[in-house]
Amino acid sequence: MPAGGLVPTGVAKERAELYQGRVTLYVVIACIVAAVGGSIFGYDIGISGGVTSMDGFLREFFHSVYISKQHAHENNYCKYDNQGLAAFTSSLYFAGLVASLVASPITRKYGRRTSIICGGFSFLVGATVNAAAQNLAMLLFGRIMLGVGIGFGNQAVPLYLSEMAPTHLRGALNMMFQLATTLGIFTANMVNYGTQKLEPWGWRLSLGLAAIPATLMTVGGCLLPETPNSLIEMGSKERGRKVLERIRGTDKVDAEFEDMVDASELANSIKHPFRNILKKRNRPQLVMAICMPTFQILTGINSILFYAPVLFQSMGFGGNASLYSSAVTGAVLAGSTFISIAAVDRLGRRVLLISGGIQMIICQVIVAIILGVKFGDNQELSKGYSILVVIVICLFVLAFGWSWGPLGWTVPSEIFPLEIRSAGQSITVAVNLLFTFIIAQCFLAMLCHFKFGIFLFFASWITVMTVFVYFFLPETKGVPIEEIIFLWRKHWFWKRIIPEYPEVDDNHNV
Repeated sequence: MPAGGLVPTGVAKERAELYQGRVTLYVVIACIVAAVGGSIFGYDIGISGGVTSMDGFLREFFHSVYISKQHAHENNYCKYDNQGLAAFTSSLYFAGLVASLVASPITRKYGRRTSIICGGFSFLVGATVNAAAQNLAMLLFGRIMLGVGIGFGNQAVPLYLSEMAPTHLRGALNMMFQLATTLGIFTANMVNYGTQKLEPWGWRLSLGLAAIPATLMTVGGCLLPETPNSLIEMGSKERGRKVLERIRGTDKVDAEFEDMVDASELANSIKHPFRNILKKRNRPQLVMAICMPTFQILTGINSILFYAPVLFQSMGFGGNASLYSSAVTGAVLAGSTFISIAAVDRLGRRVLLISGGIQMIICQVIVAIILGVKFGDNQELSKGYSILVVIVICLFVLAFGWSWGPLGWTVPSEIFPLEIRSAGQSITVAVNLLFTFIIAQCFLAMLCHFKFGIFLFFASWITVMTVFVYFFLPETKGVPIEEIIFLWRKHWFWKRIIPEYPEVDDNHNV
């Protein structure tokens, strides 16, 4: 290649119409097994809120919160406002943030499977330490190990699913990750509903049962095939083609294989993916890697799922009723993911994101109005209004479950060219966990100070993100993963920013 010459970014030409193959049982089973990695994330989201509202747990580790809980009537919004308690929840997400960045070079150099196995093993260690915790230090160490597991798992699993899935079903199969996450949340809520009756040690069982999905993830990772994209990137072209033929159910995979080889050649010419992702030609992908996970968290969903039992207790529900209400929201979230799986490859990503955003805005505003008018420092909601709040929150969760929940992971995992895919997914996970950490650490204090305004705060962000999707996110439905680069070159806004072809330097580096 001549110095200063021009090379295409990733794939040189569109070959999508030449792709052949079918959905094989092999690829479906591989995606289901890999998606179990999402269940560890979901189980922790669901279990944390329930455990932090259990008297046995609070008495042992957060006695001051336990005392203030007994005087709930003094300030409904502020009784759980304790930075130590918030640190228990949020420490995991900060650890996951760091781990996701560490996972990027491992995922790129050693494959997606390796990161999945590392994530499962770390989560298993964390679950064991948490269940046996005797003091706050053990508790926080266990949470950090859980965070490492989530960082590795969330970095590798969505990539694995996007690369294994055939183009026309990539959205649905990628959403197996979100489905596993939501089923993990629902399972955790049901576990909490049972263990909160087992005073004073029920919380240990809740935390310890996280070992089950961790074990499934670790063993599953050992049994999974590596993705053909990753094998080819690591130099094993023959193995990569054999896996591709097996998961597509045909040996007529020349077009897809050529796309992967083109992408891998460019990927292997790039030694510093994180530096490369900052270049102008990757600007739209970088913007999406930052904005999609940021917006997903700023819907307010994690606040509701983390602290649903706390939230419902603050509104005057009893302990059992609050956990039961949380179980209902968990079931709604899991069920709504099936809507997304059925619709995403028919209606497309944009339709689901925009319609879900509009419904979430309406629900947040309704809850804010009800709480603002009917709920004060020394009041409890009437039974009728309490039921209405739960119904509206369920409608909010339903909208999130078919839109920003799964697509907040699906879209970033499918838009990056191979040479920066691992780095891009690491940024996505790191940003997601950063904002999860911030919201987890601040939510109880925000609830205390903003009161019902917290829901208007999130509604305003959902408005911003819905407008963002309408103007700046192209539709990726039905576009092969290695050819999505062409979408940016055709988009009304992004085509003004990215060059048609990148320049190379004198050392032939892109």
